[in-house]
Amino acid sequence: MTEERITEVRDPATGSTHTTHTVVTDGEPRRGGGSGWLIAIVLLIAVIAGFFIFSNMSGAEVSKDNAVAEAANEVGEAAQQVGDAAQDAAQNLDGN
Repeated sequence: MTEERITEVRDPATGSTHTTHTVVTDGEPRRGGGSGWLIAIVLLIAVIAGFFIFSNMSGAEVSKDNAVAEAANEVGEAAQQVGDAAQDAAQNLDGN
């Protein structure tokens, strides 16, 4: 609730009048105008974007790990083939 108080003071010696206006409020709630909602929406979008970025980064890590494991398996198979070829060559030399 808002209340306006007007005080009038008269000086009897000079005859002049002085008027004071005072406005008193009892603490009505302020309205934010929607800026709080705008900040909340921006923060929500930032959190969602961060979630997607980090989830894609972890997917890239998994893909990288899988690629490294597959390459290691291929190297192991190649080493096995080289070992088998060396054994065959050794047997052919012994047989001659």
